Amino acid sequence: MVDADQTFIIVGGGLAGAKAAETLRAEGFTGRVILICDEREHPYERPPLSKGLLLGKEDRDSVFVHKPSWYAQNDVELHLGQTVDAIDRTARTVRFGDDGTVVRYDKLLLATGAEPRRLDVPGTDLVGVHHLRRLAHAERLKGVLTALGRDNGHLVVAGAGWIGLEVAAAARGYGAEVTVIEPLPTPLHGVLGPELGGVFGELHREHGVRFRFGVKLTEIVGQDGMVLAVRTDDGEEHPAHAVLAAIGAAPRTGLAEAAGLEIADRAHGGGIAVDERLRTSDPHIHAAGDVASFPHTLFGTRLRVEHWANALNGGPAAARAMLGKDAVYDRVPYFFTDQYDLGMEYSGWAPPGSYDQVVVRGDAGKREFIAFWVKEGRVLAGMNVNVWDVTEPIQQLIRSRARVDTEALADARVPLESLAS
Repeated sequence: MVDADQTFIIVGGGLAGAKAAETLRAEGFTGRVILICDEREHPYERPPLSKGLLLGKEDRDSVFVHKPSWYAQNDVELHLGQTVDAIDRTARTVRFGDDGTVVRYDKLLLATGAEPRRLDVPGTDLVGVHHLRRLAHAERLKGVLTALGRDNGHLVVAGAGWIGLEVAAAARGYGAEVTVIEPLPTPLHGVLGPELGGVFGELHREHGVRFRFGVKLTEIVGQDGMVLAVRTDDGEEHPAHAVLAAIGAAPRTGLAEAAGLEIADRAHGGGIAVDERLRTSDPHIHAAGDVASFPHTLFGTRLRVEHWANALNGGPAAARAMLGKDAVYDRVPYFFTDQYDLGMEYSGWAPPGSYDQVVVRGDAGKREFIAFWVKEGRVLAGMNVNVWDVTEPIQQLIRSRARVDTEALADARVPLESLAS
């Protein structure tokens, strides 16, 4: 069968799906490409939603992956505001959710992403409870933060992860009062561990953010249908005119589960289980982006990565695999954040318990440093804070699996490139 006779369907109109469509055409695929997006917006990137767009530093048009005209110009059939409610693996068809249209595929890519986890406490139906995942969420939240800043209002953030801290920083930029409630002992505890999470805690405290660690939000209190306060399990009540639930995201696996595809266990982040070429348990179906759990040859475990770079690189990798190209997906996980005057990039994977020491190069007190998570002399991850142009050597160091002298690793006079051998 020649390309022109084939139909490739992509379910999910985020960055992974849009870049997959772009790659299919760039690689010369001449068949039918259908991209199905459940939002009415053209595919867009998510980092600006909690960064530049939320802060008012980037305009709306800057978030889109392609200009609207790109899809027609590249013969990509874009279905906006459309869902798929069933996959028939035997017939190799998908069924559209609104009108029941059935379309046959030769290859199918699931890039359905993730959705915000919901607070399971009384009061979540009150006006003023927010999540941040979609463009509409960010635009609404920007208006809320502006009003809170103008009226000296209070924002309570449930969760001290990346989204929670970025929104807290934005809220303080608008002049709002901010309280962050986190059950763990430091911000970003599950990513950075206790050694470095405190750096971000001090940063936010210096900008007026209040933290309540080691407690859980148990109730959102309202008056006349509006948020008034929140209560925590230590018996305290905190004023709130708005609440952001930033307690993580869950992979959107419902469509895959209903189709009988293999799903990864919770210990590996859930998600659709794929192989090193992003193929699911069905050879005609691939998965990429936030929803995919892939075996990482470097770290020797399954990973499900929710960050921008995984969507940016995973979508094209899946597209090439759909075309039969033999390429293993083993990118080093990467993400970044900007909060106040702190810029950070992180490469690698080193959850608490996976490393035996943290080595710091530079001055953590001045927030100009690189931190390395090390196990048995090998670097698992590196984070550069207000130090730039070092991502490539950090990733080389991780990939090399070389045993390093930790004193040399901590010495800024020793080039990082010299250690990756």
